[in-house]
Amino acid sequence: MTKQSKRLYLNEVATRDGFQNEAAFIDTDDKIALIDALSACGYAKIEVTSFTSPKAIPALRDAEAVMHGIARQPGVVYTVLVPNVRGAERALSCNVDEVNLVMSLSESHNRANLRMTREQSFAQLGDVIDAMRGTGVAINVSLSTAMGCPMEGDVPLATVLDWMARFAERGVHGITLCDTTGMAYPSQVRELCERSRAQFDALELTLHFHNTRGMALANTLAALEAGIVRFDASLGGLGGCPYAPGATGNVCTEELVHMLELDGYDTGVNLAAVLDASARLPALIGHDVPSQILKAGRRTDLHPLPGGVQGMPEQRAFS
Repeated sequence: MTKQSKRLYLNEVATRDGFQNEAAFIDTDDKIALIDALSACGYAKIEVTSFTSPKAIPALRDAEAVMHGIARQPGVVYTVLVPNVRGAERALSCNVDEVNLVMSLSESHNRANLRMTREQSFAQLGDVIDAMRGTGVAINVSLSTAMGCPMEGDVPLATVLDWMARFAERGVHGITLCDTTGMAYPSQVRELCERSRAQFDALELTLHFHNTRGMALANTLAALEAGIVRFDASLGGLGGCPYAPGATGNVCTEELVHMLELDGYDTGVNLAAVLDASARLPALIGHDVPSQILKAGRRTDLHPLPGGVQGMPEQRAFS
């Protein structure tokens, strides 16, 4: 299958992964309106919100209201982050399509981020998996620091594959490999994706890149070469890297779609509609967003000649 005919599946994460990092609370009705706009853009999946304690993430304290308020588009998977059984119960009351569970693959990052050891996280997430069994709700696991830990450095490939195997054995349907603080590089990504696909071909594998060091699009191309077809992205490039202050966030949705469309991939996503949605963000969050496409426009957005150039006399060359 050539790239010109290959169908890709893009997941929008801004309203969870992006909004949770914003200092200002975004009004519930504004969240619902934005998600409804995103639902019409052609995404495969939208990560709507997080059923975490409101004390831990006050920016998403309206999770139930948002989930009950959105207009669901047929064919779009609506997923939510769930940290524990209580969160799973709240998510089930909102009739979600999928729950997304999270832990870090480095011990240091898991302790710093979740205040638990990896084994404690695995046990807690195992309880969530058990609670979801038989409900018909899909389970995805996002494995943070899969391509590097800001405290430990490289995470061995064997460690990544081992934890993937443990969750696969528990019956999850998908795993997302996360470059949490933008430490990945293309040859590393290519090897990780090739090995993961070879060992876990039955799982839905998704890649989640951050643009902390400006390498998210390059890493996406490496993942595509290794056969990955599912990618997370964040509208406007929203998101954060807590261990890289001042850095940009997740790979920017509109930049990703722009690149993929130019290379002939079928993303299913309407770039013009995404740009319209992204243009809403500065007013919602109170500051500019990293998106370069929003500032510069698409490659095909041409400009008129500067004033006065049109009427200039033709210049003749003399020998």
